[in-house]
Amino acid sequence: MRYRELHPWDVSVNKATKIQEELSSQVSLRDSFSDIRFVGGIDVSAPANSSVGCAVVAILSFEDLRLIEFRYANRELRWPYIPGFLSFREVPVILAALENVECIPDVIIVDGQGIAHPRRFGIAAHLGVLLDAPTIGCAKSLLCGHYSELGPHRGDTALLLDDTGQQIGNVVRTRDGVKPLFVSPGNKISFNSSVRVILESTGVYRLPEPIRFAHRLAKACAI
Repeated sequence: MRYRELHPWDVSVNKATKIQEELSSQVSLRDSFSDIRFVGGIDVSAPANSSVGCAVVAILSFEDLRLIEFRYANRELRWPYIPGFLSFREVPVILAALENVECIPDVIIVDGQGIAHPRRFGIAAHLGVLLDAPTIGCAKSLLCGHYSELGPHRGDTALLLDDTGQQIGNVVRTRDGVKPLFVSPGNKISFNSSVRVILESTGVYRLPEPIRFAHRLAKACAI
């Protein structure tokens, strides 16, 4: 997959903050697709006591959630883990894995935040702007915002709101009685479509299948 080189990666936290603030204006919350045939999942694994991260891109058929293709790359992670700046740590190795993808996904689900981020520019939004492609952030934990309690059943949702009451995502129950996921658009997709894709990509486990495949493969391919 092709991507745009919009900024350097070896920058200070202050410069990274400015990059996020500037590029967040390029995020679109409108659906830019019609049919979804292939859905991608992206995850990065970093073994304990290692500075090398393994990024995996898993491409699945949206109809039956069957694995079609996966690509991976191992690269040094030059940024430490800093909440709110995950993209500067992980996106370079993700882009290396994406370079060799042949089956271009219609939508990509990223293990992380979309616009549910202090500067509305989490890793899924950052990647979506660089790729100029539809992306969704699907996180296991809350980074920012607040929400009302949601129902206990699969498909139950609650709005994720910022301090001003503006929607920044949805909290989604993907299985009965399990902890919800925090779903927010990354780029070129709406709130409603983001929730729909996550639910339709989820099987018998809590995580959507594209993310689950990517997570398992990243652990297996890590060096």
